Amino acid sequence: MVIYKSHYERKGGLPLAYAINTPEGTRDRLFAECRERRQVQTALTTLFQRRSYAEVSTPEVEFYDLFLQSGNPMPQESMLKIIDRSGKIMVMRPDCTTPIARVAATKLKAVPLPQRLYYDQTVFRSGQEHKGGSSEIAQCGVELIGAAGRKADLEMVAMAVDALCACGLKQFHIELGHVGFFRDLAGRMDMPAEAMEQMRVLIEGKNFAALGDMLEPYAGQSASTALRRLSRLFGGAEVLDEAERLTGGSSALTYLRKLYTELAQAGYGAYIRFDMGLVHQIDYYTGVVFRGYVEGAGDAVLSGGRYDRLVEAFGRRAPATGFAVDVDAVAGCLPSREPPRVKFLVHFGGGELSRALKAVDEHAVGTCELSPCENLDETERLAREKGAGAVLVLEKGTERVVQL
Repeated sequence: MVIYKSHYERKGGLPLAYAINTPEGTRDRLFAECRERRQVQTALTTLFQRRSYAEVSTPEVEFYDLFLQSGNPMPQESMLKIIDRSGKIMVMRPDCTTPIARVAATKLKAVPLPQRLYYDQTVFRSGQEHKGGSSEIAQCGVELIGAAGRKADLEMVAMAVDALCACGLKQFHIELGHVGFFRDLAGRMDMPAEAMEQMRVLIEGKNFAALGDMLEPYAGQSASTALRRLSRLFGGAEVLDEAERLTGGSSALTYLRKLYTELAQAGYGAYIRFDMGLVHQIDYYTGVVFRGYVEGAGDAVLSGGRYDRLVEAFGRRAPATGFAVDVDAVAGCLPSREPPRVKFLVHFGGGELSRALKAVDEHAVGTCELSPCENLDETERLAREKGAGAVLVLEKGTERVVQL
């Protein structure tokens, strides 16, 4: 038998006790973390339901071929794979949008479009732990299937702002971009496809120095200057003006300006910024893309955009847009709250269970609990350990309070 040393606490080379740990990229969540996660999930799902989105749930395990068929850009090495009894490769759900697109194209094929769907699920991604992240990510999100154009995009961006507000966040913003802007500039360049992809990665990563070096040989081409500036084009509405001066204008910029005007009129302007370097997954997204950033979080806590070709991969032509919220990332940005303190313990005698349970239910959540002790002295000792100030004693139809 092979004994893995990392599983043991050792003294003199001998195993003393087996240390059972969670797998890499996973962890236990206790007390306050659970409350805060549930608080965020409840706030989000309540908003989604109020906006007429219906909940769907997909399996935690999907066939690997589903993601190959969809053209999902997620690298295969980031998927947690398992083999079923027939030898087929399966993956732990790495993404919620692709399975929901499958559902919309098959199980919901007879349901008229547009369809407003939401989910509250966990996704699983390999390798996240090496980046300081988790392999299991709690997500709440929405998908608007079968709606194209400006009104659908306005609804989705406004919903993204409202979602973060509903969670109780104050210092946050949504950054908008459009994949058409990069495609238009890239189309003006005489550049091999491999170099184009390398440039996209550098722009997305805001690697200014490397991008400048890479574009040096293309300095004479018309779009080179704009592409060199692309990763720096982020900020307020003035970014659109600068992008227009650099490029001479584009339909993507015009569209973003129209969206911003209407969002500002609706009271969302203070939350909106722009990032023309949002060029992630350009083969997947087809229009407006956006991310949500919160003060105190190291990365985006919300991500979404328009993906008009995904549902069609499963046999139903339907434009779509949506976003997902990283529940734990949002919860981690909320002000910490003190957990409710136990104020009373209820000590009850034979035949008094019903009264004891009623007494607990009548108190505020978490402030009163039943004592499992058989005698009152033990209950009083337990109450002191828990910091409770009193014991409610229920015996033979009587009731009294023992102050500690």
